[in-house]
Amino acid sequence: MYSNSIDAQAQMMSKNMNIPKIDENSKEDKLREQTDAFESVILKMLMDNAMKDEKNLFTEQNDPGEKIYKSMYRDELAKASAGGFGFSQMLYDFLSEKR
Repeated sequence: MYSNSIDAQAQMMSKNMNIPKIDENSKEDKLREQTDAFESVILKMLMDNAMKDEKNLFTEQNDPGEKIYKSMYRDELAKASAGGFGFSQMLYDFLSEKR
């Protein structure tokens, strides 16, 4: 029962996000790019969830573009941080061993 809800959540997230495909047969540098891209998706999801209820200290009203701007900022932050949290390295090592 619990795994069914996880599968449903994964399918819903894959529809909403552009999850990178990982080809375990690709060259080392391409595989590293793919695992870093996957890690950036994980980081973006973590930041989105952590900052979901963030309130702005300086203004009471929400600007219509504020959500979009903050989402884009977190996306770029996740891309810049990818490769430094260990998810990418762990996945890269696992896929490299399978060759």
